[in-house]
Amino acid sequence: MSHPHTPVSSRNLPPIPGPLSAEIRGQILALWPRYPSKQAVTLPALHLVQDSLRCVPNWAVEEIADILDLSPAEVHDTMSFYGFFRTEADRLGVKRLWVCRSLACSLRGADELLEKTAALLGVPVGGTTADGAITLELAECLGACEGAPACMIDDEHVHDICDMTKMTELVTRLKQSSANKH
Repeated sequence: MSHPHTPVSSRNLPPIPGPLSAEIRGQILALWPRYPSKQAVTLPALHLVQDSLRCVPNWAVEEIADILDLSPAEVHDTMSFYGFFRTEADRLGVKRLWVCRSLACSLRGADELLEKTAALLGVPVGGTTADGAITLELAECLGACEGAPACMIDDEHVHDICDMTKMTELVTRLKQSSANKH
């Protein structure tokens, strides 16, 4: 089964208004002493913006460039090099649900798990549910081969030995927790 490597938007949400908050600008500025150059701050700055806004809108690319005294093209080059940054059209859901497709996970049914999870959520891989609750992602490896197939919530909580029963429970919990945030 072939999976797209680029995100697919499944909803039309209103644009995110700018500018960056004073807090995010301050966090970007606070990174300078920890890095050898302003260019080196580009990647963590992009992460800060995406973590805050769930995407990196074009206006934010321009603001990051202004803060770091770079051209917007330089910031965009860094953003487009990495597959995990989202544009505003493809912004992330409240929660990201990753399914591993490493060899170990694939051999233990990850492709079928991913396909069934996409059907359960009603989105393609890389898509976000219409309510903005969950973005379904595929991961090349989550480092949990001994518990294959593995899945992960956001960037921190790995679940091993995922089957559709466990996945359905995870999806239900994720939808409930994101509903509480709206």
